[in-house]
Amino acid sequence: MTRTILLVDDHPIVRAGCQRLLAEAALGRVVEAEDVDSALALWRTERPDVVVLDLNIPGDGGGMAVLRSMQAENPTVPVLIFSMHEDPAIAARALKAGAKGYVTKNDAPDSLASAIGTVLAGRIHLDNALARELALMTLTAPADPLAPLTQRERQILELVGRGMTTAAIGETLGISQKTVANACTQIKDKLDADSTRALIRIAIAHGLAG
Repeated sequence: MTRTILLVDDHPIVRAGCQRLLAEAALGRVVEAEDVDSALALWRTERPDVVVLDLNIPGDGGGMAVLRSMQAENPTVPVLIFSMHEDPAIAARALKAGAKGYVTKNDAPDSLASAIGTVLAGRIHLDNALARELALMTLTAPADPLAPLTQRERQILELVGRGMTTAAIGETLGISQKTVANACTQIKDKLDADSTRALIRIAIAHGLAG
């Protein structure tokens, strides 16, 4: 029986490259989605055997919302995160939410097919470097909940806490509105926040929005 792979990524070039890689590996039929709504629609109609999911996709809640919905509906189907982010804090959050593996877009091209095979076999996929970093995070858990944030992310969180819009934050920091929006998505991932309102509460609670 031919397996079905649901590939969720908002970049057509990335999806095309993955299609070629997976066709060469003969892992199965690939169906594509580009945002939260199309991902969940295809999940329910296609009933895939495995999902390859980018976290940074358009739609309410992004990829983490998709992951949580899939886990709630059928936790036996493996979800492999395919992300541009190499931050172990983001990987840890995805694994905690139920993902069965994490591959970055900077990994070797054959890593994706190998990872899909691993999660289909019922095992967790992490490359050695990421596994080591996650182990170290567990052993040396930071007392500061904001420790996973970079200095720039702390700056953005502080400005979000003051009620500034993404456009205003971008102007203040001299960066684009899109860069601010992407950073806010990463901050939400790292702090397990589901909305801008939650970020404001966190900023206030940690004295960043005075």
